[in-house]
Amino acid sequence: MGGRNPGAARRAPEPESLTLVRPVFFVGFMGAGKTSVARRLARSCRVASVDMDTYIERREGKRVKDIFAESGEAGFRAIETEVLRELGAKPDPLLVSCGGGVVVTPENHEVFRESGFVVYLHVTADEAASRISDVSTRPLFQNLEAARARAAERLPLYEAVADVTVDTAGKSVFAIAREVQRILEKEGILCPQPK
Repeated sequence: MGGRNPGAARRAPEPESLTLVRPVFFVGFMGAGKTSVARRLARSCRVASVDMDTYIERREGKRVKDIFAESGEAGFRAIETEVLRELGAKPDPLLVSCGGGVVVTPENHEVFRESGFVVYLHVTADEAASRISDVSTRPLFQNLEAARARAAERLPLYEAVADVTVDTAGKSVFAIAREVQRILEKEGILCPQPK
């Protein structure tokens, strides 16, 4: 054996350190995989990611569904816009997974245009429903009919803000993340870190 470590050959290669030149915003309907894909990409490229709803909950000290209950959708959307601006202006660009309804606020379209690159992860309401294990955590996912109507209503808004659209149907988080990584590298958004 000559002293070689038998486990060494099986170890996965170290992820390549890449850098983002501007924020990347993931948009799409609930259950599209925005947070999972952003996290997977963050791990494989060694960049930072943030889930906007989690960030809002920490910042406000309450859960999204409680903000909806107390302040209504308009109150939540106002907070969401502030947070979107905040995350888009950070000196170190982030992978940002946005809430499904981020596109309903016109000011957010401006934030997307001015500060980042938008990846639209396309999913049908039916496929989204099959992916969401606990719909009680989704304040706007009352039932499948309502979800289908909402997805259809938001589709043109997602398409309007998207710099690129990735269809997620039948693909694993890993496969979607790889596809997004290739797109971001090709677009010059994700670049090798200078040595």
